[in-house]
Amino acid sequence: MEKIIAFIKKYTLLVAMTIGILGYKWVSFLLPYTPVLIFVMLLLTFTKLSFENLKPTLLHLWLLLIQIIGSVAVYYAIAPFNTVLAQGAMICVICPTATAAAVITGKLGGKVETAASYTLFINIAVAIAIPLLFPLMNGGKEITFGTLFFEISAKIVPLLILPFVIVLITNKFFPKVNKKIKSYSGAAFYLWAFCLVVAIAQVTDTFIKEKTGGVTVILLCVFSLLLCVLQFFFGKSIGSKYDDRIAGGQSLGQKNTILAVWLVYQCGFTPLAAMGAGSYILWQNLINSWQLYKRTKS
Repeated sequence: MEKIIAFIKKYTLLVAMTIGILGYKWVSFLLPYTPVLIFVMLLLTFTKLSFENLKPTLLHLWLLLIQIIGSVAVYYAIAPFNTVLAQGAMICVICPTATAAAVITGKLGGKVETAASYTLFINIAVAIAIPLLFPLMNGGKEITFGTLFFEISAKIVPLLILPFVIVLITNKFFPKVNKKIKSYSGAAFYLWAFCLVVAIAQVTDTFIKEKTGGVTVILLCVFSLLLCVLQFFFGKSIGSKYDDRIAGGQSLGQKNTILAVWLVYQCGFTPLAAMGAGSYILWQNLINSWQLYKRTKS
């Protein structure tokens, strides 16, 4: 059993993609339950954070501005030519930092506190920004701005902010409960792996059902690669100015793509746009694998 667990941990991406692709017919129906898993994942992740070290910095501010403003700029730059491509690209930029970013930052020798803090800040920022931005981008729903705003808010805000509020309250008033939750923090990895399987299955299902999206799918994959590389590059470049190069790159480049896939479906975007986030899963893991390889070699 230990060897099986070790194998899954080592090749999580490969295992998840294989199960998701081959078993998409039986797994994709679990997408509606993904929010519960993401909620628990964030709850377990936030319990591991030291709130005394969660201090906003200028680096955090620059990264936030790049994600929020950059996502809008990307959308409106591409939308006149291809709306689906614009939606997919926009999701790849505004998507919050992955909960695993702090772990990878530590393995690469970076400042874990910076990545952990930004993970929290960007989740809160996105919970506020998405309900405001998505209705303006007409996510495919013929309803009023106010209705769509509250509809999206009801789905996004509790999912991203409530885990933080719960951890904050238990940490201050119920330390024993907080300690108990923290004791299960290791389960976040397995929840992430399961969510990854569901996300890949849903993307595969969409790809097979869409008969006319061949060119758009290729463009989504190409643009997600370009955006992935650029975000790692800009994150590292800005991070270098604050002596935080590794954390800057991981904070901006490594995305919670599982949440991104879910957002596409929940916010009324064209389902095919999820292919952008789906391929981003591969690109960011390839980049991280290369970085870890270089780190180990050096």
